[in-house]
Amino acid sequence: MGVRLMVVDDHRLLAEALASALKLRGHRVLAAAAPTAGAAELVVSRAPEVCLMGTAAPDEPGAFDPIVRIRRDRPQVAVVVLGPVPNPRGIAAAFAAGACGYVRHDERIEGVERAIVKARAGDAAVAPGLLQGAFTELLNPAAQPDDEGQRLLRMLTPREIEVLVRVAEGEDTRLIAAGMGIAPSTARTHVQRVLMKLGVGSRLEAAALAARTGLLDRAVVTVLPDGPPHPAAGRSPSSDGPHTRPVR
Repeated sequence: MGVRLMVVDDHRLLAEALASALKLRGHRVLAAAAPTAGAAELVVSRAPEVCLMGTAAPDEPGAFDPIVRIRRDRPQVAVVVLGPVPNPRGIAAAFAAGACGYVRHDERIEGVERAIVKARAGDAAVAPGLLQGAFTELLNPAAQPDDEGQRLLRMLTPREIEVLVRVAEGEDTRLIAAGMGIAPSTARTHVQRVLMKLGVGSRLEAAALAARTGLLDRAVVTVLPDGPPHPAAGRSPSSDGPHTRPVR
């Protein structure tokens, strides 16, 4: 018995060719549509048993937003994604959005048809190799690129991080100097270096940038000579800097 389905792809010729091939194999194709941006409304209105949704960029943010809408408004519709071999997180994102299958876009028509039939039956339709890759990536995630706060943190010395913390707490040059046991002129120099490295023109801008990027959330407690602990950079101490230990 044929499956009542829809084929949606940003490339209309591909959608129509796939729809024609599936019709020849006895399936009822309600529509072959493009682009995927308007897919959700079309699927919700037509209510097929299965929606075969093509995507050229499964790793892009928002690539599977139409699936979220379909699963919310038509939970009985099974969605199978047809796309390139993605980063395994792309497969995970498709399933997290509500897809029940993922098929490579270079799969033979027989493989696509098997996935459609499995999806209609309520089974997960994904090649074992793709699924294994997704689980491997999720269980052993690769290191993620550093964010802006971490990048800025690496630009500053431990002393400069301490100065930035004090600036964020509203201390003026006199209080910074007294708290760190240094001359006011030295404190002023440290402040100017911090502003220059962060690319800001005032202490207020520096404090706002530190808060926005979460830079200070990565702080550790620095043990200052003859003074109480104070937050500073999470890195190994330099030859002229204070000893550091992580915050517990």
